[in-house]
Amino acid sequence: MTDNPNPGNFANRPKEEVQAAAQKGGQSSHNSGFASMDPDKQRDIASQGGKASGGSFEPGALAGEMSLEEKLDKVRSPKLQNQKETAVVLSAVEDTLKDQNHNVTPTAYFAALLALLSQSIVPPDGLVNKDLATSVVYLLDLVTSHVPAALLRSKLSLILTSLGPTLTSQDVEAPLLRSSIGCLESLLLAQDSSAWALSQTQISPRRAVAGLLALASDHRPKVRRRAQDAITQILKHPPPSPSLDHPVADTCAETALRTLSDILDSSGWRGKTIKDHAQEQRQPGLMHALQLVKTVASASEGWPSKKIEPLCQVLMDVSRSNNEYLTLAAFEVFEIIFTGMADHFSSSKLPRLMEAVSELKPSLNDWQLLPPWIAVISRGYHVSAQINPEETFHKLPALFEMVSEFLSSASHNIRVSASECLISFLVNCVPDKVITDPSILDEKILERLARAAEDLLSVKYQAAWMEVFHVQSALFGALRWRAAPLARNIIKAIGELRASESFNGKKEADAVLGKAIQSVGPEAVLDILPLNLSTSQKGQPGRAWLLPLLRDNVINTNLSHFRSEFVPLSEVMYNRVIDHGDSEKTMEVKIFEAIVQQTWALFPGYCNLPLDIQEAFDQEFAELLSNLLYSQPELRADICRGLQTLVDSNREILAVDAGEEEIQSRSRISKATAQANLDHLATFAGNLLAVLFNVYSQTLPQYRGYILQCINAYLSITNEKELLDTFARVAQILEPALAEITSEPQAAKHPPKDPSSNQMPPASHTLMDLIITLSIYLPHPTLPQLFTLTSRILPLNQDPQLQKKAYKLLPRLATSPNGALALRTRNQDLQSLLLSSASSTSAPARRDRLLALTATIAHLPATDLHFIPSVLSEVVIAAKEVNEKARSAAFDLLVLMGRKMSEGGTIEQGKIPHMDPSAPSARASLEEFFTMMSAGLVGSTPHMVSASITALTRVLYEFHSQLDGKVIEDLVSTLDLFLTSNNREIVRSCLGFTKVAIVTLPEGTVRPRLASLVPGLMAWSREHKSRFRAKVKHILERAIRRFGFESVEKWCPEDGKKLIQNIRKSKERRKRKKDEAAAAGEDVDVQEVEGKKKGRFESEYDEAIYGSEDEDSSGASTDDEGRGDHTTRPRRKGRKDNPSAGGKGTYIVEDPDEPLDLLDRSALGRISTTQPVSFNKQRGRTKAKVDVDGKLVFGVNDDDDEEAMVVDSMGKADSGEPGDGTLESGINAYVEAIRGRNAVQRGRGGRLKFSNKRQRGGGDEMDVDGDDRGGEKGVRREKSGKGRVGNGVGKKKFDPKIQRRGLGVQKRRGASVGKGGRRR
Repeated sequence: MTDNPNPGNFANRPKEEVQAAAQKGGQSSHNSGFASMDPDKQRDIASQGGKASGGSFEPGALAGEMSLEEKLDKVRSPKLQNQKETAVVLSAVEDTLKDQNHNVTPTAYFAALLALLSQSIVPPDGLVNKDLATSVVYLLDLVTSHVPAALLRSKLSLILTSLGPTLTSQDVEAPLLRSSIGCLESLLLAQDSSAWALSQTQISPRRAVAGLLALASDHRPKVRRRAQDAITQILKHPPPSPSLDHPVADTCAETALRTLSDILDSSGWRGKTIKDHAQEQRQPGLMHALQLVKTVASASEGWPSKKIEPLCQVLMDVSRSNNEYLTLAAFEVFEIIFTGMADHFSSSKLPRLMEAVSELKPSLNDWQLLPPWIAVISRGYHVSAQINPEETFHKLPALFEMVSEFLSSASHNIRVSASECLISFLVNCVPDKVITDPSILDEKILERLARAAEDLLSVKYQAAWMEVFHVQSALFGALRWRAAPLARNIIKAIGELRASESFNGKKEADAVLGKAIQSVGPEAVLDILPLNLSTSQKGQPGRAWLLPLLRDNVINTNLSHFRSEFVPLSEVMYNRVIDHGDSEKTMEVKIFEAIVQQTWALFPGYCNLPLDIQEAFDQEFAELLSNLLYSQPELRADICRGLQTLVDSNREILAVDAGEEEIQSRSRISKATAQANLDHLATFAGNLLAVLFNVYSQTLPQYRGYILQCINAYLSITNEKELLDTFARVAQILEPALAEITSEPQAAKHPPKDPSSNQMPPASHTLMDLIITLSIYLPHPTLPQLFTLTSRILPLNQDPQLQKKAYKLLPRLATSPNGALALRTRNQDLQSLLLSSASSTSAPARRDRLLALTATIAHLPATDLHFIPSVLSEVVIAAKEVNEKARSAAFDLLVLMGRKMSEGGTIEQGKIPHMDPSAPSARASLEEFFTMMSAGLVGSTPHMVSASITALTRVLYEFHSQLDGKVIEDLVSTLDLFLTSNNREIVRSCLGFTKVAIVTLPEGTVRPRLASLVPGLMAWSREHKSRFRAKVKHILERAIRRFGFESVEKWCPEDGKKLIQNIRKSKERRKRKKDEAAAAGEDVDVQEVEGKKKGRFESEYDEAIYGSEDEDSSGASTDDEGRGDHTTRPRRKGRKDNPSAGGKGTYIVEDPDEPLDLLDRSALGRISTTQPVSFNKQRGRTKAKVDVDGKLVFGVNDDDDEEAMVVDSMGKADSGEPGDGTLESGINAYVEAIRGRNAVQRGRGGRLKFSNKRQRGGGDEMDVDGDDRGGEKGVRREKSGKGRVGNGVGKKKFDPKIQRRGLGVQKRRGASVGKGGRRR
């Protein structure tokens, strides 16, 4: 260290010198401080450090923060060079405290660091030692928050004097400033009211806050953010006093507002419209000042009442800017102020704020300032409605009329802002109490509000009708059923507009009418706008267009209206269809049928929480529905959905966790009424179920789903006696059906099925579906009979579908309390049944069997854990099932088994099939479970070994954090050996295990195994089948990402290091491209960065070995050809053009016959994210085909034409026709020879393989030995794409005498090519 060129650097001095400096700290400038104290006094202060305020080194000393000891540990083990200086200072301080026998407490650290601070920063001279000051202040920032508050209050003057030069100097670096701000934050948080009462001219907390406010607008982002965070913490933690606000809250607000106003005044555009974007970009201080205002407002939970008016004026001036960031920042300040006023303590400030904002009302056509002003008004009254809903509601008509005037503006933005504000008023400012129990005054206000909304449909607002329709929809949503008499004229006016053929806003009008139907009900709407379908009268048009609107919006209305209005309409239309007879249907008859369908499509909506279900749903109506279910199959879906909705909607009311008043205000039905409705429907459940059962048995399987759901709904409300009777009848009918199955010969049970025929399934299948649906509602005493029935069906492998349904019964039972109880009580019987039926399980039933095993093991008692090893081999084999759902079920079952074993217990191995009854018992654990699964690794077949590895992979991924490290190491070392297997199926599973091990297992477990894993992986990196190469490369990439290139490359064989190097280059290339795109302000897709093109290489391994980062993507010119006369122009959209763009290229397709109009909405159809092909290319009309010389060519197919185009592009466009002797022609021919679509390929055994396709299709492929020169030359000539053999008719075998023409030889037509076509 004696040769150190910078001995003034504190960190470069010897440790002994640092200790000496620490011991003498502060003596050079004054005779006070920790270093000059009496040693006994030092020990006394240090020994009592932290006791006064609970200072501690324990974790959690401060909620949500690291303890001091954890922070200092990070300092003691630095990872960066600039942190080592701080570690040296900390070490010197700790050694000094240890030498002086002081306890290492926060107070001791604080005293020692203060002594060093006075040495490194001398107030008259400023920074004496910048490096020492940076380290000391950083450590003080860590320690100060753990020091007693009394000590901090006593050292206020000393600390502020010492840190003053760092806060006021312009040359101080950001790290020192940030640490100084942190020290000030902790110091100011500890001050009491008396300290805050001192003036700013003294050395006081107010003076420190003034410094923080200045730094809060600093040009350095980290310094600015640190100062703003400190101000936020100080204002949120005021000293104990009667006032709720901090003593400096007004000062902070005044300073922030003055800073913002000064910047606006100095910029010269206050109160003006800004059109110069460059001028805004030159005002970064404006954004910083706005951020400071937002910080003060959020910390103070509002804004001082005396400063509200000037703040609103300034923010509205800022909102004039074209800079969206400034406008957004101004809105955020208003949002924070409103949010802070939402509580009752600050609510008194809101009226004054809203009055100030209202006085700033802009002119009618101020398109810049008016939208933000409307948004502020909307948000302000939203908060006002939360604080004082009644008073705000009384102001609503006047507010509505005031904002409605802006809808007549010529500016679209103003109209949209006004409509959104009106919608906000209606949604937020109309209390529920006004709707459920209005007073006389409330009714008058609602009438006035409806009249104001009706006026919006006048000609004055015709330009804003689209926005007005949105407001009308919100009006119906706010008034709900109270809108029936009030908004009658609105419904009539919009209905008449909708019926006009020339009206363009049908979609918006439909939305308003739909909302009206939801709110006032279909009866009120049809009273104003009748359908006029059954009886046509002159001057009253039919309104069939209302039927789809009614279908989508009817809810919570009277079911009796459907019976009185639509059932007769359906009968009239159906009779007209019947009267037509069996003759050919006319258009009029088809219309009648459509009306019948649309009429009954309304039935589910009328059944959604009807108000009069107990009166409207009677025996007569139930009989009508039953007859329709039997007689009209096309109406079954709507009727079943309606019947199901009757039950489900009332059950949802009972399940809602909300107050009775809220439920009543939303649905007009209480929970008691909903329960009464269900009891009423239960009286019809028995008869309806009988009808539904019969209809179900008469319906084809593909149309049964909705019927079964309806049956399930009514079973849930059926009483127990009827359930038992229903089950007894179904089981009685099922008995002879099962006997018939066992007696029929095998051929008769499975007749050949015709896919085109719609055959009904056997009766046993239908009955079993009904039993499965019934099962969860049956009482517990009935379940033994159900299990007996299941035990008879499971061994019947003659009928796989019936067996599947029997297995589905157990998971279905597990979803009900009674069924789960039965699964626990009869678990041993189920175990025996499942074990005995294992051999008779058909392939289609395997997934359902696995689900049944899952239900059984989920309810398995701890004394029967021997069942898990009994079925484990079956589950492991199922992990290799072809059916994806079966594999997923097997994996879930393996995880469930592992969890069951981890709960503990005893495995009685003597009860396991094929085990010695005297075998000792074993303790259940995860380790034992892995041991049992590992037994499959010595299986007799590769399939069993592969399945075992796959199963072990899944459970290892799930339980690796719970397993003992020794078990994991043994498992990894064992499966590591299987990478050397010659069986691909085993290796495929082993690759999956290796990937899981590399990704999830601890680094200390996997890193030692790299020596054998990497060579084993590289041995399969050249394998073509089963995508081994891609899998190996992916695993290596994950290993490199976790362990680094050096660790992987060290164990890689020499012949595989090219792959590692390619991975490294690809990663560097991606990073470089990404950095370049970021520098250019663009987003680039990963595939685009890598320049991958489909088909560039024969395989990914070849690309990894032979590809390089300097290769350009090929085929760009040929992609643009063959598109007709259309021009596809790629355009990259980066963040500058479109922030939402993902960085992918977009393409605009232009048609030369029709110029693209970018203002037309149809232009969006011409924009694509991929290169589109010609969209108007027709097979029947194509351009005439010409050869290179421009002569017409006949009798050739499209492939020849494409090839001619390639020749043309290589010849004329590039001025390098092959054979003309130019260098460019030679390059083109060579590139075509090695990269053409008929290029040589290397097959198995290294044999060359090329295509022998003729002009009209493919031929035979030939395998040519590598040393066959003639064949090699033929391959080259074929790749050039210019020599074809024969006349293109039919497929011809290879003739050795017929060779492809050479490069540059004139093209000939005919059946043969002479010797002149050979290359010599």
